[in-house]
Amino acid sequence: MSFSLHPQLVADCHVLGHYQHCHVLLQRNAVVPWFIIVPETEETEFLLLDIALQMEVLFLAGQLRHFMSKQLAVEKTNMATIGNIVAQLHMHVIGRSKNDACWPLPVWGHLDEQKVYSDDSLSHFTQILYDEYGLMR
Repeated sequence: MSFSLHPQLVADCHVLGHYQHCHVLLQRNAVVPWFIIVPETEETEFLLLDIALQMEVLFLAGQLRHFMSKQLAVEKTNMATIGNIVAQLHMHVIGRSKNDACWPLPVWGHLDEQKVYSDDSLSHFTQILYDEYGLMR
């Protein structure tokens, strides 16, 4: 199977690397920490994945939650696999805190502010994900 990331995901995110059969992306808008996991599959529904790939995605989401909690003091993690605009299966793993820009509202349609990651912070986060969480280039 030839696999490639949807062009909209590539345009909206930093492609950080992969973990087993999943690609890990970071939303370019740094207002809230927002990771996206893209499993290598043609399937468009999470609940239709084979159980092994479901578990891989959920394990990775848990690792990203741990990273955000430890590195970014995130209080809560939201997850979604909506896919109404980009049909390629992808899971949003979003760190939320009571002091973030749109709390307690959902991030969709409420993130008016734009903030970019500095090269240093992006490099730092990526290095931690490689060293401590098994992310690969």
